[in-house]
Amino acid sequence: MGILGYDLNFTSTDYSSGDGRALGNHLAAQLIAFGLQDGANEANGYANTVYEPVNPSLIVDLDGNETVEDLNRWQPLTLDLFIDQSGNVIPGETPPFLSPEWGQVTSWALGDEDLNTYTRDGFDYQVYHDPGQPALHAMDGSGTSEIYQTGHSMVALWSGMLDPTDGVMWDISPASIGNRTSYPTTLETYATLYDATNGGSPSPGHDVNPATGAPYAPNMVPRGDYARVLAEFWADGPDSETPPGHWFTILNYVSDHPELVKQFQGEGPVLDDLEWDVKAYLALGSAMHDCAISAWGVKGWYDSSRPITAIRGMAELGQSSDPALPSYHPGGLPLVPGAIELVEAGDPLAGVGGQHVGEVKLWAWKGSDAINNVDNEFAGVGWILAKAWEPYQRPSFVSPNFAGYVSGHSTFSRAAAEVLTAFTGDAYFPGGMGTFIAPAGEFLVFEDGPSVDVELQWATYRDASDECSLSRIYGGIHPTFDDVPGRLMGIDIGLDAFQRAVSFYGGDATEGPCTSTPEPETCPGDLDNDGFVTISDVLILLGDFGCTSACVGDVDGDGVVTVADLLGGILASFGEACL
Repeated sequence: MGILGYDLNFTSTDYSSGDGRALGNHLAAQLIAFGLQDGANEANGYANTVYEPVNPSLIVDLDGNETVEDLNRWQPLTLDLFIDQSGNVIPGETPPFLSPEWGQVTSWALGDEDLNTYTRDGFDYQVYHDPGQPALHAMDGSGTSEIYQTGHSMVALWSGMLDPTDGVMWDISPASIGNRTSYPTTLETYATLYDATNGGSPSPGHDVNPATGAPYAPNMVPRGDYARVLAEFWADGPDSETPPGHWFTILNYVSDHPELVKQFQGEGPVLDDLEWDVKAYLALGSAMHDCAISAWGVKGWYDSSRPITAIRGMAELGQSSDPALPSYHPGGLPLVPGAIELVEAGDPLAGVGGQHVGEVKLWAWKGSDAINNVDNEFAGVGWILAKAWEPYQRPSFVSPNFAGYVSGHSTFSRAAAEVLTAFTGDAYFPGGMGTFIAPAGEFLVFEDGPSVDVELQWATYRDASDECSLSRIYGGIHPTFDDVPGRLMGIDIGLDAFQRAVSFYGGDATEGPCTSTPEPETCPGDLDNDGFVTISDVLILLGDFGCTSACVGDVDGDGVVTVADLLGGILASFGEACL
């Protein structure tokens, strides 16, 4: 602001003078005050009020997970250095669960019909769009334990695909990837969405680019490069804008695209840039807000483990496939020939005196310790002890410091895709394809790569969302049963948030005249007739700003919605109850 010549010392909130700066300060003060009472516990640094982990922390640099007490519950990680998703260095080396009580935060469009409330340790966990219990590990392999065991073992299997030299080439163009129209809806069928053996999620792709009428050109790259780029591009680890911010970057990319015509839902007059941005940001921002409340409500209540806890913990138990083989335990890792096997005598992993003979080994990413120089080396894949497995993440991050179920990335991304589809009126990116180029040898951060230029391509916003969801499996962050419920939640959350945002756009010239008028028993500033004059009423008026029809925002009845309606009609009674 200083560079732009604004007075940084102007702090007045007295907007009666007509000074726009004072009005801005007043509105900011109201929003800040609202944030201090919205359930986020901002005044105390967003600290958890009740939640405590049931598991002792896992020291990542030590093999195994002998201290875990419950493989179904979240486990803190102890690192030499932890840098969170916003690039903040966290002191103490064992970061706490981030916001397990976030379900208590005031939402945008989440309703009581979406809410379940559960109580633990005297605290009411509010869970919106409750997907139900995740797969649960059982020492005897009963119940849904097989789903838990195979779901987490698939994460290990996909870890073995992170090598660009394995000779596997994939066409990653929209001709081969995308255009999925449905998802499995039960815990027992979630795994059918994936190709556990070869990676990815089979989908029909798109026959032609609707913007050009031509087929999408092939885009062949090594699978190991594609998977690594996905894991890094969508990771939103340190130094990123975090997952919701990532979708604002995509929105900006779309808004700046030369082929985009800025018509709301693809119809009507072309909006000016400011109107487009304000309305799009309101819709997307509110959806991301509700996704955080819903996903973290689920995370806080179900408190589920991450793959590093599960894989190392099951490796300590043994293998669950064959009682006649060594290290059998019904709660262990299932064996997969060529991918999950037992260490035998003479194996390079056998160790001194054969100390590791009979233990489970994985064909997987070899980890950060296999890299001496991140600028010109990559770890590759090979046989490792399962109890030493680590996700494909930066060694200062390893896994997010909150429960896995449900995937926040899947929830955020699918909701964002639904909002962008509805707002633009087109399922496709402008020009029929969105792209991002990861330059060879420059894009990856904690190892060298990719080995070739990799251009990510998405025909539709939903295709991009689906790719984001898969990236979390390649990155070792989520099993299958974390992913699909998040996508399904995101669909509902995104559409509900969008519909409420539309209700605040008002009846300006773009979308036709307003037809509603204030009820006579409410005060003039209570535009939504809820009995109070709040920020909701301000948003309605701003949506009507400049309207010359019979608009609800015309509080003073002079035939046009202006700043006079805001100052005299709403702000004069802001925060008051209407009689």
